[in-house]
Amino acid sequence: MAGLINFKDEKEVKEFLHNLEVEYSFQCHKENDPEGCQRLADYYDGVKKNYESAAQVLKHNCETNGHAESCYKLGAYHITGKGGVPECLKTAYSCFMRSCHGNAKKSRDACHNVGLLAHDGRVSEGEPDLAVAREYYEKACAAGFAPSCFNLSALFIQGNAKGLAPDMVQALKYANRACDLGHVWGCANGSRMYKLGEGTEKDEKKAEELKNRAKELHGLEKERQIKFGE
Repeated sequence: MAGLINFKDEKEVKEFLHNLEVEYSFQCHKENDPEGCQRLADYYDGVKKNYESAAQVLKHNCETNGHAESCYKLGAYHITGKGGVPECLKTAYSCFMRSCHGNAKKSRDACHNVGLLAHDGRVSEGEPDLAVAREYYEKACAAGFAPSCFNLSALFIQGNAKGLAPDMVQALKYANRACDLGHVWGCANGSRMYKLGEGTEKDEKKAEELKNRAKELHGLEKERQIKFGE
């Protein structure tokens, strides 16, 4: 059948990959297509392992075209200095912020990363900004990102002397949301709160349900790890 690639034929595969690079380069540099630039960056990163070229394309596509997916990936590069870009958390934060406000597959992940960097203070001279952390965790949680929901729960359990009062009702709300999204520790924390009556009346039945859900999720995670290692 015409168009099918014989991936056992090294020469045919090399020609196919070369044609991909030409096509994506044309889309990016000649047609000025942001999606084509993202495909080109992914090609350099995932196929050729040419991280320097990938970084250049990501930088152009984020800064010039405002492409949310490229901004997310560029932010990840800046976390570790991959591809020769400066290792800079403030630049990574800026990239994640741009991605968060975009509409891409990784935008909710980017929102979570903004929350993390604000939460631990690494972009503000070691001083956590819990208001920003809460805002961006909420964005990611609303989009169904379980770790952000769990982190919100933890924020409301702990509170902070600089304006965020402990709120066990909110803490339980977000623990339940994290659990619903499959976060094992969200279920565990929710179970404990129902058992102790924190943020709600004591409810042994609900506590046991969430405890069992946590055990189930933990078992599934161990099973995935075993299969991955086989």
